Amino acid sequence: MKKEKSKWKKLPADLRWQTTLSAIIMGGGQFLYGCRGRGALYFLVEAATIWYFAVRGWKDLLGFFTLGTQTADPWTHTPGDNSVVMLLMGLLAWLILVGFITFYIRNLKDAYATQKQVDRGEKPVGFITQLRGLLDQKFYVLALALPVVGVCVFNILPIVFMILIAFTNYGGSIVPPALVDWVGLDNFRRIITLSQFAPTFFKILGWNLLWAVVSTALNYFAGLGLALLLNKDCVKGKAIWRAFPILAYAIPGFITLLAFKFMFSYGGPINQIIRSLGGVAIGFLDLDAKWTARVIGILVNCWISVPSIMLLATGHLSNRDMSIYEAARIDGATRGQQFRSLTLPYMIFTTTPVILSQFVGNFNNFGIFYFLRGGMYMDGYFLASDTDLLINWLYNLSIDNNYYCIGAAISLLIFIITSVISLLVYVRSSAYREEDTFQ
Repeated sequence: MKKEKSKWKKLPADLRWQTTLSAIIMGGGQFLYGCRGRGALYFLVEAATIWYFAVRGWKDLLGFFTLGTQTADPWTHTPGDNSVVMLLMGLLAWLILVGFITFYIRNLKDAYATQKQVDRGEKPVGFITQLRGLLDQKFYVLALALPVVGVCVFNILPIVFMILIAFTNYGGSIVPPALVDWVGLDNFRRIITLSQFAPTFFKILGWNLLWAVVSTALNYFAGLGLALLLNKDCVKGKAIWRAFPILAYAIPGFITLLAFKFMFSYGGPINQIIRSLGGVAIGFLDLDAKWTARVIGILVNCWISVPSIMLLATGHLSNRDMSIYEAARIDGATRGQQFRSLTLPYMIFTTTPVILSQFVGNFNNFGIFYFLRGGMYMDGYFLASDTDLLINWLYNLSIDNNYYCIGAAISLLIFIITSVISLLVYVRSSAYREEDTFQ
């Protein structure tokens, strides 16, 4: 690091005017040093960027901060500013600006490297030679360039857009052609303090955390137990027994959820059996079936998720060092002691990242209660029911009721909650602190 700093301190002293020209006209120094193809490429990037910002880029950057100033007037047929589009185009302008700055810095470094080659009496590497190297030794750069651009435009840009929506008043009656404004942390304050949102948020958050912990633990230990059972030598026809859970896993989840919804409905087979035995039909998923519906959701999620855990556990169990178990048996350890002291620590160590991903997946499991019990709004909940998770409430608020800014704020809170919990658990786990335990 010190060497790099001293290099940059010496840099202004040995700069030639050709290299300095690249700071004003990108590619100028490379062009004068004979690297005309590379110089032309840098110049085209600069020209295209200047043209873009001259035509509309500067307006997009300005619109990012103002979110529009002209309100539409239908009487005078005056078109207004679309704040949401201006926000999105402003983000795109920032992305282009960051890309240009990256190219600009690369241009300066390339011009200086070319100068050094000339000072040493070497012939600068030509554009064709660099292109051949890009297709050979650095093919990975060319192969990854398009995916990186695609991720920036189609993944990072929408995520940043969603995050920024959480800091605006977009939603409800404030939708284009009405102008949207920046409101800072006001949406988060509304969620946590206002009587309209706060009670529902904390109720759903408590249930969401309980659901994620219980579902993750149940799915993991059920899958591990099934894998241990099918791993026993006394079990005959293991391939056949393993096939049944895999078939349940192979069927699309929403089909399974709709099948369970029908089974527990008033006209489903379970209530038909209850009626045939002289009983009264039970509303397993009815409005007042709070914990019954929750337990059914946990069990249905277990049915869907256990096969994947079983397959994962089966693979890890096959890699155990069985000599350790043999030594434990000689020392008189029971099967329960072997499981607690050997199998469980080993499995938790090797599958901690999977457990955390299962926790995050369960925390954001939109489909379970949407297909089992979706569309219910209950007293004491604002646009939600007692089985909805935060992701379901977010959907109800933003998609069905246009509370886009509140939905974006909730999604950001979901990210913070899951990332903080996952990071704290992982840092305190043996998989992080005792990396070489089972190596």
